[in-house]
Amino acid sequence: MSKQKEVKNNWSNYAVRIVVNTASHPLEYAKVLIQLGYEPIPPRPSTTLFGKPALKLPNIFEYVKYIKSVDGFSGCYRGLFPKVCGNLVCAITTERVLEKLESEISTKNENNEQIDDELDGDEIQEHKGDRQKREDEKAKFIRNLKKDLISRVSAIIISHPFHVITIRMMAQFVGHETKYSGLFNSIVEVYKQNGILGFFSGLVPRVIGDIIFLLLASTATYAINTYVFEEMEFQMYTSATMSFIASAITYPFQVVANCMAVSKSGLTAGQPPAMPLYQNWINCWLDLSRQNQLKRGSSLLIRYYVGPQVIISGRAVPVPKKDHLNLNF
Repeated sequence: MSKQKEVKNNWSNYAVRIVVNTASHPLEYAKVLIQLGYEPIPPRPSTTLFGKPALKLPNIFEYVKYIKSVDGFSGCYRGLFPKVCGNLVCAITTERVLEKLESEISTKNENNEQIDDELDGDEIQEHKGDRQKREDEKAKFIRNLKKDLISRVSAIIISHPFHVITIRMMAQFVGHETKYSGLFNSIVEVYKQNGILGFFSGLVPRVIGDIIFLLLASTATYAINTYVFEEMEFQMYTSATMSFIASAITYPFQVVANCMAVSKSGLTAGQPPAMPLYQNWINCWLDLSRQNQLKRGSSLLIRYYVGPQVIISGRAVPVPKKDHLNLNF
């Protein structure tokens, strides 16, 4: 009975994921296009909070409104199906890997309990001292961190082909192509353009970013809750705060991963003049870093153009580009 309830709860969680993904998809769609450097709406003269002349780009909601004006309401959900498939595969893989790892740990714990049963009362009391408890907590943290890393990386690798298809479907908005339409046709197109390795375009920076995120967020949360805040009311906010900081630090990996997923895809968005033909993700990182574009899309409400500009009569004006598609803002 408990097993049936567990299965039912899992499917309920999957259903919630689908609803959330569907509701947030237009915003995610616009964010991906921004990460790819596509800005169809020219920046307008404005000022920063400190009164300095600047060029303001449309916020995420204005961007979604523009997508709707071009492709209609249904166009705002381009790439939703492979995205949902990828998220479900990711969730199921994570769950299965964690179950496998936990079963192995349970076996080891049973062996340790047998050893503890052979200790006398004094030895058990010493074993459960404050110092030992601290060591046990540290060992538990390391064990859980290893489980999270293994399950997360496994899930990313297995679900990444769906991620590539999703990003390429979205990127078609730039050149109004229809190469990647439908899951099966998209699989064929990816293989046609890049072979088997095409399904793993951008995988390395994505995996590295997630590993660094987990290490930073988990380690910082453990250290602060163990050595700084011992009160439960403070510890409640530590995890969310550290996750936010770690997410901001590792955000450039997400931008590079999505750019590499589109590079050499045969789409307008993945070739000159919209995007250079990057040889590898490091080349992409260095190029975006030179342009100060590694953080594009990180701010969705207040966005400023950071490309070449001049100040005329106290107003910022962008330097004209040779081609209207080279819009790496």
